[in-house]
Amino acid sequence: MAAVGSGGSPAAAGPGAVSAGTLEPGTTTAAHRRLKYISLAVLVVQNASLILSIRYARTLPGDRFFATTAVVMAEVLKGLTCLLLLFAQKRGNVKHLVLFLHEAVLVQYVDTLKLAVPSLIYTLQNNLQYVAISNLPAATFQVTYQLKILTTALFSVLMLNRSLSRLQWASLLLLFTGVAIVQAQQAGGGSPRPLDQNPGAGLAAVVASCLSSGFAGVYFEKILKGSSGSVWLRNLQLGLFGTALGLVGLWWAEGTAVAHRGFFFGYTPAVWGVVLNQAFGGLLVAVVVKYADNILKGFATSLSIVLSTVASIRLFGFHVDPLFALGAGLVIGAVYLYSLPRGAAKAIASASASTSGPCTHQQPPGQPPPPQLSSHRGDVSTEPLLPKLLTKVKGS
Repeated sequence: MAAVGSGGSPAAAGPGAVSAGTLEPGTTTAAHRRLKYISLAVLVVQNASLILSIRYARTLPGDRFFATTAVVMAEVLKGLTCLLLLFAQKRGNVKHLVLFLHEAVLVQYVDTLKLAVPSLIYTLQNNLQYVAISNLPAATFQVTYQLKILTTALFSVLMLNRSLSRLQWASLLLLFTGVAIVQAQQAGGGSPRPLDQNPGAGLAAVVASCLSSGFAGVYFEKILKGSSGSVWLRNLQLGLFGTALGLVGLWWAEGTAVAHRGFFFGYTPAVWGVVLNQAFGGLLVAVVVKYADNILKGFATSLSIVLSTVASIRLFGFHVDPLFALGAGLVIGAVYLYSLPRGAAKAIASASASTSGPCTHQQPPGQPPPPQLSSHRGDVSTEPLLPKLLTKVKGS
C-alpha cells in the first residue's frame, strides 16, 4: 500500500512532509537541483525494486511465504512508523498525542470511517499484486501496471469532473496500445515460463489492481478535499483499517494454513526486504516526491521500466523480443507525453496542427487546467493522495 503523498495538493502537505518551498530563492540552485536528482534516483529504485523483490521472493525454491501475512506486516509497520512521526511532531508528549488521536480518530469518527473504503480497496490491491507478480514476468508486470494511469485519469474525469487535453487522451490510447502489444507477446509465449505460472490469472489480477488503484486514489482525494488531517495521521488511520481488513483477508483465504504452519512461515531475508520496502518505500517517496516535477516523475517511471527489464534478463532469464520492445517503447512514450506540462503539450499540439490545419479546441473560460497525473504509485499527482505502491504491487 503506497503512502499518502506529500506533493501536489495542499491537502497532501502535512506537518510531517518535507517542503521544497523552504529553500531560499537565491539558493535554487545547485542544492535544489541536487535534491531533484536524488528524488529521481529514489523514485526509480523504489518503483523497480519492489516489483523485482516480490518476484524474486515468490520464485525462490523452498517454502513459499503467505502473501496475506506480508500485506498485514507491511500495514503494521507503516502504521507504527506514522505513529512515531506523530509522536515526534508532538515533541514526545504522550498526553498531547493521546488527546490528538482521540479527537482525530474517535471524536471525528465519521471522517475515520470514510477511510475504510479506500483502505479495503488498497488491501485488496496489495494482495492482487502478489498474485499478478507471481504469474507474470517482472518486466511484463511493470509495463502492464502502467494502466493505472489510464484508470486514474478516467475516474478523475468521472468523479472529479476534470478535463484532459487532446495530447493526454492520445497518450492514454498509446498507453493502452502498448500494454495490449506486451500482453499479446506474453500470450504468444514470447519467452519460456515456469509451469506453475498462469499468465491469464496474472493479467486479470493486474487489471483489477489498476482499477482499484484508480478508483481508491480518486475517491480518497475527494474525501480529503474538505479535510485538514496531516499526511501521517491519514496514513495511520489507513494502516489501522488495513491491518484489520488484512487479517480478515488472511483468515478467509489462508487461515487454516497459517494456523497450521505459523504466521511467519517461509519468511527469509528476501521476504523481510519485500515487507520493509512496502512499508517504508511509499512513506519515503511521499517525502522526496515534493522535489520532483511531473516530467521527472514520468522519466522515473520510464527508467524503472527499463531497469526492471534489464534486471529481469539477468535475474530471471527474461527474453526481450521485438514485440515486447515495441509495446514497452509505446508505454514509455505515453508516460512521458502524459506527464508533460500543459504549456509543453499545447506547443506540441500547435506544431502538429501547423501541418494538419488549424486547431479549433479551446479551454472553456474559467475552467482550471487538468492535473498532470504521473505514473508513480503513491504520488498524489497520479493517484491523488494515494496512501498505499506499488506500489503497490497496493505493489504500485
